[in-house]
Amino acid sequence: MNATPAADQVERLCGPGLLVYLAMLIVVVGTWGFIALSDEVKEGDTGRFDGAVNRWIYNHRGPTWVQEAGRDLSAFGGVTGLALIVTAVAGFLWITHRRRAMTLMLVATMGGVLLSGALKHVFDRPRPPLRPIGTIVYTTSFPSGHSMLSAVTYLTLGALLARVTPGRRVKLYLVGVALGLTFLVGLSRVYLGAHYPTDVLAGWTAGLVWAILCWLVARALQHRGAVEKDAAATRAAT
Repeated sequence: MNATPAADQVERLCGPGLLVYLAMLIVVVGTWGFIALSDEVKEGDTGRFDGAVNRWIYNHRGPTWVQEAGRDLSAFGGVTGLALIVTAVAGFLWITHRRRAMTLMLVATMGGVLLSGALKHVFDRPRPPLRPIGTIVYTTSFPSGHSMLSAVTYLTLGALLARVTPGRRVKLYLVGVALGLTFLVGLSRVYLGAHYPTDVLAGWTAGLVWAILCWLVARALQHRGAVEKDAAATRAAT
């Protein structure tokens, strides 16, 4: 019988537990950060910074192709774009017989939508005054719905797909793509004048916390057998 490498032994003994503790720490710090930021916004302490950024970007929009790219990136955080992506991933999980993981994904993303709407209703912050023609807004500003929902959706999808996909490189790639898309969507909202920078930062924070909570729930359910096992773990068990 072949000996298990020392690195694998350390990962088995310490890695998963440390990862869970790190995730819980991020949830606590992220929640505290969101509360602190929201207090600053409500008290008006971020108004000068937010207004200055909004004015500068409005006056320095760049060439036409950059403006078009901004609108395209913003669409990745819109309801229609996210719904299409969630539907596509749900179909993948369905045809690969991971239907309980699909259910968890749908519950997580819909929960994020409801949470985003509730937070917007509570804070009721007006939108930035300077927006280019064609930037359509119909809800309040804090937190950024596009930023939060892209974080909720892409990070939840990335985490869940990583849990059911073998290979560490593939897992890191999925999570990296999720983080990259979330970051670009948030930047596009500030560029388009749809949100202040603090709206986007709050959206990222709330979405990250929600996505990690969903990942922790998925992990716990997998250990109990209520959700399909990690593909690598399933292959090792067989």
